[in-house]
Amino acid sequence: MSKAMTEYRYNRLTWPEINDAIAAQKLVILPTGSTEQHGPHLPLDVDVFLCESVCLEVGRRAPDKVLVLPPVAYGLNLHHIDFPGTIHIEPEVFIAFCLNITKSVAYHGFQKILIVNGHGSNGPLIDLVARKTVLETPSLCFATTYFWFLLDEFQKIRETPVMAHADEFETSLYLYLAADRVQMDKAVEDNDRMGKYVSSDSTPNYPVRFNDYWGRWTRTGVHGDPRPATAEKGRRLFEAAVTGLLELVDELRRWPIEERADMHRLPAAKSIRW
Repeated sequence: MSKAMTEYRYNRLTWPEINDAIAAQKLVILPTGSTEQHGPHLPLDVDVFLCESVCLEVGRRAPDKVLVLPPVAYGLNLHHIDFPGTIHIEPEVFIAFCLNITKSVAYHGFQKILIVNGHGSNGPLIDLVARKTVLETPSLCFATTYFWFLLDEFQKIRETPVMAHADEFETSLYLYLAADRVQMDKAVEDNDRMGKYVSSDSTPNYPVRFNDYWGRWTRTGVHGDPRPATAEKGRRLFEAAVTGLLELVDELRRWPIEERADMHRLPAAKSIRW
């Protein structure tokens, strides 16, 4: 059996082995996250570490189906810049960088690509990367965020009302994966300014999107309450995310790439490029 069928880490293969992976049409996963403050109790790598950990576990459980790329560890973060350590990437740069990755993968002949995000502010950006990849290559590119797959499980175990940032959810996952890096003695609750239609860090329960500079409304960098977090909760959340993504992998691998149909009656000006 080729190593390409047992190795799930993209950059651990040689170029001849990549040829085998292309022939097998493995789904290529690109984890994306950020390097940003996560309160006084969590490291700066929360978003990228949690996202990559979930994606790598998907690879471990389905090495014959997926290849996991090295993660993109930076994202749109200017709103966190008042907190030391945060790294911000302009959205145009992020989109162009990720698109260069997906187009490279498509160039080599992989037909299915999945971007898995771990940082909320990257959400609109990975959607655009996926759309542009489909429109500019012969491949299909899909975009998701790993925590969509654990929401149902979190509802069963949560003890706090807010799921946002450095909260019960993220802290629990980190406790499960690397408890030695979490300083629970420094964990504190904090919240944003809330109105009827909008808040300072508008989470999905608000109909209006808005994200203010965090230095205007918090001195801790926390949105939510991490204090009830436990490693056992994190284990359940991790398992839910991995299980959901494994099901998604199977669905995407089955997804057909249909031939396009041109509905113009007269010849279109196909020399035009956007």
